[in-house]
Amino acid sequence: MAENNNNAGAVLVRLDETARNEAQSVLFHAYREDPTFQYLFDHRKPGYNQRVRATIRELIDLYLELNQEAVGVMIDDTLVAVAFLGEPELRINLADQFGWRVRMVLTAGFSSTRRYLEYHQKIRELLPQRQAHQLPLMGVNPKYQHKGYGRMILQAVERLCEDNPRGHGLVLDTGNSRYLPFYQSEGFRSLGKIRLGDFEDHVLFRDVIPAERQAREPAKQSF
Repeated sequence: MAENNNNAGAVLVRLDETARNEAQSVLFHAYREDPTFQYLFDHRKPGYNQRVRATIRELIDLYLELNQEAVGVMIDDTLVAVAFLGEPELRINLADQFGWRVRMVLTAGFSSTRRYLEYHQKIRELLPQRQAHQLPLMGVNPKYQHKGYGRMILQAVERLCEDNPRGHGLVLDTGNSRYLPFYQSEGFRSLGKIRLGDFEDHVLFRDVIPAERQAREPAKQSF
């Protein structure tokens, strides 16, 4: 996928394993100040940056191993925004991913791994009954924020969802309440909240109508 857009010089691309290191860097800088990550991986204790790096690396490797969609925004030769998308059928239960759990314990530590698994399970409990895509990782390099690249990457994800006839929506979460107006402007609504210390992580959902169903609906209305 290589697509020009309204942001001059920016191109949407599909990512593969060759973009792993760049994607890790973008997501690390996007998530290390995230309230949810700061709580789950205890930013007050030494080694916080290492735990965040390890978690992002292991999640990227897992999604690449499972051949899930990954998209990015390139400016010149620089990857400035990325998103990893889980297929509707996937609904990963990280507790069942033995190899992932072992690597996480070795790199992020037992306490952080346990917290993350508990948090992940709470998200699973809030998922809609009908199958929906999940967006576990999405970020924009802080140097390129507030320039429309977050909306660009999210809309690219939404188009990928429309191309999959098996999905009925898109789920994501955020612990940063200042992002809520942005997601609401893209049609997301709340599925629920997860209490994490003194704040809440918001689990959000928006309907996504597959393209083939969109094509059929006008024909139905003409009868």
